[in-house]
Amino acid sequence: METQKPLTPEQRGEMREVVGVFKDLDNMQSAIDELLTDGFDQSMISVLAPQAVVREALGDQSLSAEKLGENPQAPHGAYIDPEARNEAKASLIGALFYIGAISGAGMALAAGGTLGAAIAAALALGGGGGLIGATLAQLLGSAEATWVKAQMAHGGMLLWARAWDAAKEHDALEIMRRNGGQDVHTHPGAAPA
Repeated sequence: METQKPLTPEQRGEMREVVGVFKDLDNMQSAIDELLTDGFDQSMISVLAPQAVVREALGDQSLSAEKLGENPQAPHGAYIDPEARNEAKASLIGALFYIGAISGAGMALAAGGTLGAAIAAALALGGGGGLIGATLAQLLGSAEATWVKAQMAHGGMLLWARAWDAAKEHDALEIMRRNGGQDVHTHPGAAPA
């Protein structure tokens, strides 16, 4: 006979979410940083999904931050910290530069070129790859700016923190309020992002 594992607070329906509306990206980031310092795992923190996802999930309902903050079914998006986003952008640029440089040098040498020609080809194609990577990284940054602008147009950015007990729920409420969160409240938690 197989032994059953005890249910988690989430499986028992005891998980709660604290949600707040932020009018400033720096204040929201400060709240997130403090939540992380206070012991909340990054997987327990989420933001509102992009508008297209919200509209698809909820229909053409009002996308006001206030109404979405009240709706436990509002689609959440995973929180990705700024350092990870910057590392991804740098990796994209570096990888495409590397691929271009190695390809250029390999082609020049395979064609019977000299070491100087291989270096020149590596620099040319590597620079081109790096430029493409930089353009893609800029598009990633632009997508983030578009997300922030869209959220602000609807009343602010939503931040959720899932709390597994009353003490953590209280901590999340206080942290969000202390960092400029508005309409900070708790409701039963939704499924993880």
